[in-house]
Amino acid sequence: MSKKFISWNVNGIRACMTKGFMDAFNELDADIFCLQETKMQEGQLTLELDGYHQYWNYAEKKGYSGTAIFTKEKPIAVTYGLGIDELDTEGRLITLEFDTYYFITEYVPNAQDGLKRIDHRMKWEDAFREYVCSLQKKKPVVFCGDLNVAHNEIDLKNPKTNIGNAGFSYEERGKFDELLNAGFIDTFRYFYPDLEFAYSWWSYRFKAREKNTGWRIDYFCVSESMKDRLVSAKIHSEIFGSDHCPVELVIE
Repeated sequence: MSKKFISWNVNGIRACMTKGFMDAFNELDADIFCLQETKMQEGQLTLELDGYHQYWNYAEKKGYSGTAIFTKEKPIAVTYGLGIDELDTEGRLITLEFDTYYFITEYVPNAQDGLKRIDHRMKWEDAFREYVCSLQKKKPVVFCGDLNVAHNEIDLKNPKTNIGNAGFSYEERGKFDELLNAGFIDTFRYFYPDLEFAYSWWSYRFKAREKNTGWRIDYFCVSESMKDRLVSAKIHSEIFGSDHCPVELVIE
């Protein structure tokens, strides 16, 4: 029995609702559907999603960050954040526990221009790695979301001119290496190790999407112990509505 998971940075769910969100949601028909950058507070939107349990994590700051998970199967338990006060004010993480695995959606802090938030980002990276490693000792983990890093040169259109920039700094890429080395698989690259020009985010400027001048910064990663259960991975670049497109993972 396979399960389909979808992750999408919607860059504001209320705006995305006016750009075909429900059509995409219904068409993709995922068992678990995750959002990042919902940019809303509780009560600002009521989503009628028949057959889904909804879990939302809101940022304290209005119109900023935020995550959500919609799941057909009810989890055993749900937790919000990493359990670290200074990292948990922006609604960036939700964890669902199921019988045989943990499922996490994550919206990693952006290091920002000039890497001015890199210290906060590094704290997040270390805390998240420690967190998923502790979960992984109990049962396998699937985590997904906008991880705000293009891992290797193949993962963005213009690597040379972006070295050292937010999302392609040595620090951020190094932390992603550490995460994978802790026993996780980047599922898209598992299936497509050499596929070029496969991106999940495009700037709204300079007709970037039209020219496919993009970055692959949205991921599904799984514990290595789940390798034999991986069925397929996809980037839905045909779906609009945000500056990111949905990414997909199917597992047995």
